[in-house]
Amino acid sequence: MFQLIATPSNALADEPVSIRAIGLPPSQIVTIKATVKDEKDNLFQSQAFYKANEAGEVDVEQASALGGDYVGVHPMGLFWSLKPKKAFHRLVKKDVMNTPLRICLELYDSICLQDTVRIPPKASQTVQRWFVGPGVKREQIREGRVRGALFLPPGEGPFPGIIDLFGFTGGLVEFRASLLASHGFAVLALAYFAYEDLPEELLEEDLDYFEEAANFLLAHPKIQQPGIGVISISKGAEIGLAMACYLKQVAATVCINGPSTILDFPLRYRDLVVTPIRLALEKTQVHVSGALCLRHCIDDLQNKLKPQNILPVEKAQGKILFIVGENDECLDGKSHAQRAMDQLRSHGRSSARMLAYPGAGHFIDPPYSPFCIASWHPFFGRPMLWGGDPVAHAAAQEHSWREIQKFFRQHLLQSRSNSK
Repeated sequence: MFQLIATPSNALADEPVSIRAIGLPPSQIVTIKATVKDEKDNLFQSQAFYKANEAGEVDVEQASALGGDYVGVHPMGLFWSLKPKKAFHRLVKKDVMNTPLRICLELYDSICLQDTVRIPPKASQTVQRWFVGPGVKREQIREGRVRGALFLPPGEGPFPGIIDLFGFTGGLVEFRASLLASHGFAVLALAYFAYEDLPEELLEEDLDYFEEAANFLLAHPKIQQPGIGVISISKGAEIGLAMACYLKQVAATVCINGPSTILDFPLRYRDLVVTPIRLALEKTQVHVSGALCLRHCIDDLQNKLKPQNILPVEKAQGKILFIVGENDECLDGKSHAQRAMDQLRSHGRSSARMLAYPGAGHFIDPPYSPFCIASWHPFFGRPMLWGGDPVAHAAAQEHSWREIQKFFRQHLLQSRSNSK
């Protein structure tokens, strides 16, 4: 009798799942499919073809996929290869507290192409993927100007505090903050435009706002002193690096695929204004898919940079971890990170490290997140190309997530011991 067994069937979204098919005829060719819907009912699907061994089993931790959405041994391939049925959708969990992602796994006893299946599966199982662990609490934050959601691990604390910043899509994005809180950090998912009563559009980067958020976090009774961390991606990483440069409260910063310059909008902090360099959007290229590729017009700026456009990373008092995907089609994060590290070295500093991932694209998210090569961008009013190779990108997500947690544990706990 055909059986499909996935364990654990109920776990955090960043935990691996073991998938086995048993009760098959020896050497049987099978298809295993995964399907999931987001909160707007958008469908995402993946599939892989396998050959049963002589015992009539397929263990995806050991068996090599013969085709489908990937080839070779990839234990979590069905998860990271989930693709939108409708082009340019990205799978992002909105409600992290109340509902998991429910991924349906199905087993077919032949090669079944995604859109031609009319027969029922031989076996199926649903896997629940949660973005918040047991006992993690969420507090809605409306304190002064600060808007966001604070995730607190179970227990009395104090916990290492982190501010989580996303990019140029605005709003409040919580899935990374809730997962980090599930691993023992107190994380403020911080909105900075297009949310509640914040400005609808990003017209300037007001560093006083981010300092207010840092002070709010450090004043919380469950947050460990004396410094906080920042995790940031894309436009958020530009702001995260600026926080590292100018705010003494910041002890450790992770910048994922962001620039080391100020782009498009001025950065203001008290009486200081850092002048932006404007994107030459007329040099934007269009991918065959119809998605915009910004990398070349951003890279073209490198020759036009002036000192007033570049963030003074030599002023950073804490540690910095740059995470870059070398196939990012949004910007060349590696050259930006390298310039920042060269700046630090020229001032006798070695407080930054870079993790560069060949083949990885722009959205380096927690592990097993579906690879997204392109998605709709509200600011540009059309899809953006993010780049990357699915297999290499998945590996980067898995490795970098471990390194991020290790980095924060080392430098936030170290900052606490140094303050005693």
